[in-house]
Amino acid sequence: MNDILQLKGNFEQKSSTGPQGAPKLANNKVVTATHLEQLVSDLVEMNNFWSSQTIIKGSLISVYYNKIVAKSNRISGFFSSTNSPSNSTIVGAKFSKERNKHIITHYVSLACVQKTIDFSRKTTKILVEKFNGSIDHIEFNAKGSLKHIDFNAYGISKSKFQQFIVDASYIEKFDIENSEVKPKQTSIVTLYDIGTDTRELLNKLGIKVLSHRVLDNTTILLDENYLELLLEKAPYLVAMAIENISELAPIDFVETFDEEEALIPKPENEPTIGVIDTLFDKRVYFGDWVEFHNMIDKNIPIDAFDYKHGTSVSSIIVDGPSINPNLDDGCGRFKVRHFGVATSKAFNSFTIIRAIKEIVASNKDIRVWNLSLGSNDEINENFISAEASVLDQIQFENDVIFVVAGTNKRITEGNKRIGAPADSINSLIVNSVDLKKQSVAYSRQGIVLSFFTKPDISYYGGSTGEYMSVCEPLGKALVTGTSYAAPWMARKLSYLIDIIGVNKEIAKAMLIDSAIGWEPNEDFLELSLKGHGVVPIRIEDIITSPDDEIKFVVSGVSEKYDTFNYNFPVPVHNNKHPFIAKATLCYFPKCSRNQGVDYTNTELDIYFGRIKNDGKLESINKNKQSIEGEEIYLHEQSARKVFRKWDNVKHICEKLKLSSRGKKVYENKMWGMSIKTKERLNGRDGEGIRFGVVVTLKEIDGVNRIEEFIQQCSLRGWLVNRINVENRIDIYETSNQTLDLE
Repeated sequence: MNDILQLKGNFEQKSSTGPQGAPKLANNKVVTATHLEQLVSDLVEMNNFWSSQTIIKGSLISVYYNKIVAKSNRISGFFSSTNSPSNSTIVGAKFSKERNKHIITHYVSLACVQKTIDFSRKTTKILVEKFNGSIDHIEFNAKGSLKHIDFNAYGISKSKFQQFIVDASYIEKFDIENSEVKPKQTSIVTLYDIGTDTRELLNKLGIKVLSHRVLDNTTILLDENYLELLLEKAPYLVAMAIENISELAPIDFVETFDEEEALIPKPENEPTIGVIDTLFDKRVYFGDWVEFHNMIDKNIPIDAFDYKHGTSVSSIIVDGPSINPNLDDGCGRFKVRHFGVATSKAFNSFTIIRAIKEIVASNKDIRVWNLSLGSNDEINENFISAEASVLDQIQFENDVIFVVAGTNKRITEGNKRIGAPADSINSLIVNSVDLKKQSVAYSRQGIVLSFFTKPDISYYGGSTGEYMSVCEPLGKALVTGTSYAAPWMARKLSYLIDIIGVNKEIAKAMLIDSAIGWEPNEDFLELSLKGHGVVPIRIEDIITSPDDEIKFVVSGVSEKYDTFNYNFPVPVHNNKHPFIAKATLCYFPKCSRNQGVDYTNTELDIYFGRIKNDGKLESINKNKQSIEGEEIYLHEQSARKVFRKWDNVKHICEKLKLSSRGKKVYENKMWGMSIKTKERLNGRDGEGIRFGVVVTLKEIDGVNRIEEFIQQCSLRGWLVNRINVENRIDIYETSNQTLDLE
């Protein structure tokens, strides 16, 4: 077996040259005066409605697009002004019921609406008088086709006319979105961000909100009566709402036995994993390994069952291999800092969100957190849950990673979407499989927001006849559930981060890459149940590779549009590169819940492959969507499906075939990696974002060429470290020794 290599070197940074030329109509697009007149009619109605209400100063108007639009296809003429481009006025986004079109909501001033109506009418007039009421992409895009028009005479600039025509080609209509929330109980409500203090805004409606019920600038906790009042007086203000009290996803405890005499040494300098769960019983045999904090309000009644789930989860983290020898992962034991935040019956979302923020902020020494609590309710298809959003924010702002259980369903239930917080994009979401690596009857399904691959991976969580052994307060128990698959992944992540010493981006990428192997999941049902695949049991299978593979990891920081290094010396034999390749990229982006389905603010796009004679990088997956100078038109839906656009986990791979042949060697002989960074909003949220990449080169003739690769990398200025278990453990133990200074 070969060690995985850690390459350390400099990535260069390059700014984007930006889009060139005037706006263009897409192929086969036609814009008519009739369509523009209908859009003007919609806007006049919007203006009349918002002029007559007194709750807010501006207007909330939704643009109904005729497809899922790329950022470059969002409106740029409508609702734009000198001080605020259209994109900066977006406050929400969702998909149509058919999931094939965007509905994007803007908050704009009434003056901006009136100006948009005026420019739309002028655009319509030009279309009628100069183009007989219709223009197609051929005439519109032709060089000099607009020279005969005196735009000053119409009171509109040429560029503004072009923007309005192109915008109109993507718009079906304008309308007002009213919330479909039905008040049933106390709920966590998120209002559109209109730049007004939420408590002040609600006060106008007769709704009093105390400070302890405010989660952030736009999210508050409302009881049923206040929510009903809000929906009666201003339903258009509500962007999203979820019930505050969630029934826990079902948990299966099959049978309990008397506690056997178990021997375990005292903890020493083992890494600590954070657990946020139900309560923990200190009387169990491994009690010295767990530091327990009870966060539940003293007024809430507690019974014996409230200790079972939390104690069981921590038993796997501390001593899982001892009680499940068939799942011995080689990671040893871990200490646990356990926070009890819920009972076994249900959880208060608002309280847990605040507790998680407080817990992580007060325990900066913990890098890996396990969260095996989940809602029985299904996630919403148009927005991320409040719980998941907070986890994503914490992971963007802090050097921590959450492992979250994929939630369970009852075996008698049909297909069921996963429950909060398993829709967290930055977290590692874990579903269950049986020992044959098949999905189990209690597994629930992703995908999240109709696009993101969740769960990320799967692992063994017990199944009928193949139960997981855990220790609960009364002794040994046999269980099944995603709750018991997740802690095994927390163990592996802590081993990689705390002992091996890689960062969280590389650690997450290594786990996902190990689950994928050389056969990516392409079946939608499999992907929605198992994620990218099943992670190997032994840690050695994650941190080593077969003799015919060279596996290396690199990490970097994106500062500009293109972060690149064209200096990877892939070995050459008989004037060929005798390899196929794959790469897995992970990063933790800033996310915006109020943007709905357009949740992640930053897109990192990976390119890896040979450097052609013209100096351009030829990526192994033939991706050209972000290559400057390339005329590539790709539908947004296709870019998301094929190249995982906007997903924070990307895997690119060449297929392993018996007939695989060596690749042509170009003049440069080097391979390159390029990470392209794009922003969805107008901020610079991707500036300084860290990424981790795992690259695997498989020698098609089975020859071990790792020594040659190491030598060539060193000659090219790379610092090459072997991820060797024994060496890393020695380093970890030495760095954690307590020195007595006289």
